[in-house]
Amino acid sequence: MIDSAVYVYPLPDGLPLNPDYTVRVRSKGGEWLEASTLTVKVDMHQVREAALTRFDFAGEVEVEVICHRERVERAELRPAARDIRVQISDTGVIRFTLSRPHKLSLEINGDRFHNLHLIAKTVDDARPDLADPAVAVVKPGIHRTDELLALLAEERRTLYFAPGLHHIEEVLLRLPSDTTVYLAGGAVLAGSLVCDRVREVSIRGRGMIYLADFGRFSAFRGIRLVLAEAIEVRGISVIDPPHYSIYLGQSSGVRISDFESFSTRGWSDGIDMMACQDIEIEDVFMRNSDDCIAIYADRWSYRGDSRRITVRDSVLWADVAHPVHIGIHGNHQGAGSVIEQIRFENIDILEHDEPQDGYQGCLAINAGDRNTVRHVTFEQIRIEPFERGRLLDLRVVRNPVYNPEPGSGIRHIRFAHVAARVREGTRSRIEGYDAERSVEEIEIENLSINGVKILDAEAGHIEIGPHTRNIKFS
Repeated sequence: MIDSAVYVYPLPDGLPLNPDYTVRVRSKGGEWLEASTLTVKVDMHQVREAALTRFDFAGEVEVEVICHRERVERAELRPAARDIRVQISDTGVIRFTLSRPHKLSLEINGDRFHNLHLIAKTVDDARPDLADPAVAVVKPGIHRTDELLALLAEERRTLYFAPGLHHIEEVLLRLPSDTTVYLAGGAVLAGSLVCDRVREVSIRGRGMIYLADFGRFSAFRGIRLVLAEAIEVRGISVIDPPHYSIYLGQSSGVRISDFESFSTRGWSDGIDMMACQDIEIEDVFMRNSDDCIAIYADRWSYRGDSRRITVRDSVLWADVAHPVHIGIHGNHQGAGSVIEQIRFENIDILEHDEPQDGYQGCLAINAGDRNTVRHVTFEQIRIEPFERGRLLDLRVVRNPVYNPEPGSGIRHIRFAHVAARVREGTRSRIEGYDAERSVEEIEIENLSINGVKILDAEAGHIEIGPHTRNIKFS
């Protein structure tokens, strides 16, 4: 067992380093190591360059950050619930100590757009043994897809991408069943991984999928899971995909954990699910310029209900659109689908900035396309002050752009222990579509807004529209 250790992963040549920060880390009392800082673009409304640094540690780690961009008058680590205190020296050096893994935003003088995203992970215990003949080490460089698949065809079931920059000429690498792809710390893959009608695939490591230089290809995503089963994604990051970071269509038995995503283009959602079941998402940090987590029923060629989906212990930051969005897409030409048994637990929401009234809501359930959304729980949710939007948005909707038919209804939704610090006058809304397509059985338990317990709709600035029944506060 490792009692104390720190690992940093230098970035390969060709990636844009961020000059605004110098980050050094060390085990308590040990030697300082410099952690590379990558430039990541944020906020589609006005694209700006933030920074990202990642490292692993065990035990306790001391962190030292020097900001070269401006004089440090104050510094804050978010989520605020982590309650990590920083010290600022007379020369402006920021120091703090971590005793467990965190995914944090360090903001200098209140600037959320040129911030430092600091991802501190546990020491990776899943690195393959390079002496194992079943491990094929892929060295830095440009690789053809058929070359990589040939390695797998030779019964080499683990592709180990060594540190360095890896380009895939054909852009998409379609993985067969019973495969592990390991992106080592410092490995950067310029390409997309696809699991199409396969099972038992693991994509993991400490590397990243980097898509910032590929233009606006609408079909280009970080990881695509299509009609797939028993898939694991763990420990990696996806940077600036033109479309979704992780895209799930009619898949089941998927576990996504210890994952980060940063995006800044239209339709660059974080994790979107269509007609999926038995999905676990845990310990993710999503900063996206569209929905961070979206759960739909039917969409495109994917058919079926969505159920048993859990998201926990995560940080959501929507520079545009919704942190959480459930229900809008389905099969408007059919009888309707069901989205049910959904749970969001222990979530920090750091931003929501949406100027369009029809697309607002930190926690949004918008039932469309004849979908029924039911049995959804939000528990232990902390929402920090956000720029523009609504707190809660529960509506049965018809939107000619995205869902030509209204949903069938919203039933049995529970909000428990939601604490929001918001701008004065921030509103929520709950409304049905008509008498048959209503919103019913909504339980709001222990909701606090700016430190005040909310026991009725008026106190919480919650607009209760028509075709709603049994909305209870406690």
